[in-house]
Amino acid sequence: MRLLIVIVNYRVAELTIDCLRSLQDEIAGVPGTRVAVCENGSGDGSALRIGQAIEANGWGAWCSLLASETNLGFCGGNNVLIRPALATAEPPDYVLLLNPDTVVRPGAIKALVDFMAQNPNVGIAGSRLEDPDGTPQRSAFRFQSALSEFEGAVRLGLVSRLLSRFVVAPPVVDEPTATDWVAGASMIVRREVFADIGLLDEGYFTYFDDIDFCFNACKKGWPTWYVPASRVVHLVGQSTGVNRIPRRLPAYMLEARRRYFLKNHGALYAALADAGALAGLALFGLRNLASGGKHQAIPHALGDYFRHSVYVRGVHVPNVRPLGL
Repeated sequence: MRLLIVIVNYRVAELTIDCLRSLQDEIAGVPGTRVAVCENGSGDGSALRIGQAIEANGWGAWCSLLASETNLGFCGGNNVLIRPALATAEPPDYVLLLNPDTVVRPGAIKALVDFMAQNPNVGIAGSRLEDPDGTPQRSAFRFQSALSEFEGAVRLGLVSRLLSRFVVAPPVVDEPTATDWVAGASMIVRREVFADIGLLDEGYFTYFDDIDFCFNACKKGWPTWYVPASRVVHLVGQSTGVNRIPRRLPAYMLEARRRYFLKNHGALYAALADAGALAGLALFGLRNLASGGKHQAIPHALGDYFRHSVYVRGVHVPNVRPLGL
């Protein structure tokens, strides 16, 4: 097998079916491609609807469905598909993690595979994610740091200019470029990377898993690249319920953030990152108050960041699970 595309569905069956429909003409462009879908314990009939769509459209020749009775999270849902594929006699050369809330533009899959084939030293590559109207989304990033946490929280132009080297989401570029990490919504991984660093870290459940994976690949000498010729529509937040409209951040996102800093940078640096975020949020709050609230703010951000900081939760590396799971 040359390429395995893995899709994890959780209560977005119609989006998953649309994603599969966008892939049907792409499969022929990359011979040896298979698609595997994990229905991730949605409990809403998703498995039946997706299975019926696969059968009705004749996708069974290249697409398989695995139904989990429990929600394994983004990481577990992907791993349950990747693990057995890597253990076969003919494992895939590449694995593409693809969100169910995506629609693949023509040639997007081939562009990623061709790039990886032409650059054997590259371990991971990501697509240009965009809105349905073609507006690009920022999907190539720098690793988070204590300074980037402050910059992202304070949201002040002067600070962003002074700390431009630390801004997590730099402007979109139109040429292939090396980057620290790419969004897991469309991320291709060379098989050898899994051999070197293992599968996705299921301690995250979801969020920060793509950053963590690229960070650990980088430590093993596998660079990550952004490939804008691979264009993928991303319906932001449809698969997770977190979108661009400011709303309270889920606890599991903030716990994943704490896990990332503690696991990869240690307790002291995690405390510095928390200090940066809290200071930035406090200054933003004061500025917003003085301006009469003209800036959009994430509800309860300062209190939630503090509650999920190392100052309150301690320095053990958490295993993240949403409430009720």
